[in-house]
Amino acid sequence: MTERTKAKLAEWADKYNDPVYFTEDPIAFPREFARRGARRQDIEIAAVFAAHFAWGRRAIIVRDKSRLMDAMQWRPYDYVMAGDWRDDDTSVHRTVKWSEVAQICRNLRDWYSTRDTLEKMSVRLMRTCIYGQKEDTRAPNKKINMLRRWMTRRDGIVDLGIWRDSDPAELVIPLDVHVYEEALALNLTDRRSKDIATAAQITDAFREIWPEDPCKGDFALFGYGVSKNA
Repeated sequence: MTERTKAKLAEWADKYNDPVYFTEDPIAFPREFARRGARRQDIEIAAVFAAHFAWGRRAIIVRDKSRLMDAMQWRPYDYVMAGDWRDDDTSVHRTVKWSEVAQICRNLRDWYSTRDTLEKMSVRLMRTCIYGQKEDTRAPNKKINMLRRWMTRRDGIVDLGIWRDSDPAELVIPLDVHVYEEALALNLTDRRSKDIATAAQITDAFREIWPEDPCKGDFALFGYGVSKNA
């Protein structure tokens, strides 16, 4: 990576790591619970579903996540633990049905019945035991790595940083098609597969700039997208 590219990425990251750009964004939901001083479990569950809904137009994500929070009466931990979940085949967000939400709630209740936080869950366990997906060692696990970024990065600006036993240096960039295409354009990866190895390669590129906090680069890619489309 050239010094010019590093400088530009650092500039974008500093500019766009700002709550003003994330008022209509999935992270707004766990941030709202954190602002209220809610229980850690409320923040975590809000983050689990915000990450799960995080595909498509941001306005639609926020609309549908608000609908879910309304159904939970904005007490997600109480809703999960009560067990009286809406469970039908009506869509709540795009292809996500209420029955899928109910299954995630069931999985969360099982976990919280014996533990008080999701922090110690590996990416693999969160994929299989919370989201109920099949194990896939090549999957980039975008939503899980995004959730981990929210909960672990602790600069106190956009991300929440409430997982104090987790290390920001070990985070992996949340990789989706949009992030991949921007990273490819910036020569942060030369891989053609949108898999975990590619996510790791992009993260390693960001470690050249932020060795202790590589996922700050997520804001740089957001900034690149804004500037490219300006």
